[in-house]
Amino acid sequence: MDFIDQIKELAARIPKLRESIKTEEATKNALVMPLINILGYNVFDPTEVVPEYTADFGTKKGEKVDYAIFKDGNPVILIECKNIDADLDRVHASQLFRYFSVNEAKIGILTNGIIYRFYTDLDSPNKMDEKSFLEINLLEIKEPLIQELKRFKKESFDIDDLAPAACELKYTREIKQILSKELNSPSEDFVKFFAKQVHNGPFTQNVREKFTGITKNALGQFINERINERLKFAMSEETSEDTIEENGEKDLVDIENPDNSNDGIVTTEEEIEGYHIVKSILRATIDPKRIAMRDKKRYCGILLDDNNRKPICRLHFNTR
Repeated sequence: MDFIDQIKELAARIPKLRESIKTEEATKNALVMPLINILGYNVFDPTEVVPEYTADFGTKKGEKVDYAIFKDGNPVILIECKNIDADLDRVHASQLFRYFSVNEAKIGILTNGIIYRFYTDLDSPNKMDEKSFLEINLLEIKEPLIQELKRFKKESFDIDDLAPAACELKYTREIKQILSKELNSPSEDFVKFFAKQVHNGPFTQNVREKFTGITKNALGQFINERINERLKFAMSEETSEDTIEENGEKDLVDIENPDNSNDGIVTTEEEIEGYHIVKSILRATIDPKRIAMRDKKRYCGILLDDNNRKPICRLHFNTR
């Protein structure tokens, strides 16, 4: 099973288990330990995963962080867990902050089993940043972020490679948050930036109020226009493909003899397997006989009723 499928499988368990998870310990056992295992670390091997890891800090003795993940005999990741219902915005990762200055680990994770926030020391060496550089919500899975999560797998974890990626992720995330805030409620400085370039008069209170609405509407229209342009481009590609098929160059695939396709199209075993997986998923609601496959040079299409205007999905297995 692929890494992302393992993550999705774990995520699918959360709604079923949530009502039964009442404590922090239950959160760790049901959700956090399985994720550590998916990352390739053996939760039952104390040379890899140490629960209740102790790292004394100054006069504070015997404080423990929930898990420390070791690699080559050294701690590399510290994990602090909270109850599944904990609001991480109101939780202070106190142990993680204290341990960072006295520990070799350069990654700290704060989690409630659903949301995972990843921290490092980008702002000041050996002092954990106040803001996380990566946040993953298992109930709102975004595949690009799951790809970033792969960096923490046992076989690929490399703190030297992770540092520049963490830097880019952190500032990209913060800029996106600023843009989202400005789009919903433009600040005075944001409005002034645009108004100064199109309005020659002084930036008075009336001008600010006027251009606040104009700026918000203009940005909304700009985004919608860009989306529509992409949709039109995608639809024009579909139309050109439809024309080719209507002219008699329809790429039907013989599942029994996949190499006999036209125009150099070769249907791979992965595409056939993907086709059968789609049929298996849909067979509970759709007659499998209605699901067809058409292979093309750029992708393999799965269609309903063998109709290219009823696409189910596309398998892009031919590219990097």
